[in-house]
Amino acid sequence: MTEMVFGTVPQRDGEPVLPRWWRTIDKWTMAAILLLFVIGILLGLASSPPLAAKNGHQPFHYVSKQAIFGAMALVAMVLTSMMQPNLVRRLAVVGFLVSFVALMGLPFFGTDFGKGAVRWYSLGFASLQPSEFLKPGFVVMSAWMMAASQQINGPPGKSLSFALTIVIVAFLALQPDFGQACLVLFGWGVMWFVAGAPMLLLIAMAGLVVVAGSFAYSMSEHFARRIDGFLSPDVDPTTQLGYATNAIREGGFFGVGVGEGQVKQSLPDAHTDFIIAVAAEEYGLICVLVIIALYAVVVVRSLVRLMRERDPFIRLAGTGLACMFAIQAMVNMGVAVRLLPAKGMTLPFVSYGGSSLIAGGIAVGMLLAFTRTRPQGEIGDILMRRAAR
Repeated sequence: MTEMVFGTVPQRDGEPVLPRWWRTIDKWTMAAILLLFVIGILLGLASSPPLAAKNGHQPFHYVSKQAIFGAMALVAMVLTSMMQPNLVRRLAVVGFLVSFVALMGLPFFGTDFGKGAVRWYSLGFASLQPSEFLKPGFVVMSAWMMAASQQINGPPGKSLSFALTIVIVAFLALQPDFGQACLVLFGWGVMWFVAGAPMLLLIAMAGLVVVAGSFAYSMSEHFARRIDGFLSPDVDPTTQLGYATNAIREGGFFGVGVGEGQVKQSLPDAHTDFIIAVAAEEYGLICVLVIIALYAVVVVRSLVRLMRERDPFIRLAGTGLACMFAIQAMVNMGVAVRLLPAKGMTLPFVSYGGSSLIAGGIAVGMLLAFTRTRPQGEIGDILMRRAAR
């Protein structure tokens, strides 16, 4: 019925799956992701050997694991990007339900690895962080609910998605993982805004976030310590933020040279949360700008293609995934330069982390699937036809 009303773009009958996938995929986004992964491997070679030696491993132990996890992430990305939107939605629903059950089980079976927050399951050979896999599934499920609410006699999807968001944020805050909680809330807020939420409600939501932050500050010593450290006019040079700030300052425009950086000797999270400090110290501002440009390519290309999409579900889900990808990168780099309080968030496809890499591959695969060129025509074509009548 949709094609009878709006018409279609000619489709190549009998075209094999791989050529059709290659013809319709956003190759710029794929290239940017691959470059980010390569940069992550190079930075891992520079940042992880001191930690490997400290823990009694071979010098490139963490780089080898990152390469394995990265290969799995890239395979997951390609396979997911080949799916049709309805199959992506089904995958997201199943993934969300499994991840949500795993999230609820963390207080009983999870571990904190001595970091003060129970966020992981220890598998012996690796660890699993359910919140990383929860995010893409949550975005797609919320987009599905919001899109359904726009239909005639549709369900109250916006209200249901809001209730789901509050439940997830509560579970994340109990770990505590306020960074992921804010990321989930931000992703939902972006989709709600795109779906047509009134500005008054968005302002009320911002007020609730401030109230919740004040409550967390008064109730959580972990949260209060990080906020106090961020607001302090002086940076303790022996803290992670102090080491990272000094490394970025020392790197200058061109860096101190490959392998010559010192921050990796002091930072326990140099290969994860503060990988950008290693990049800034050894390769300089030039490398950091390249990394920022690659993230911008992924986000801008995706949003431009989504602006031409006429399916409300695809527009909402793609926008949520793209903006969540962008804000995670911004938060990680913002913490390193002390624009934001410490969050414990990885830099997508660059930082070390199995859960982060594989979940990121699935999320970007979903984004690529949503931004593929499809034969039903773009929203601009529809508006042009209507104007011509």
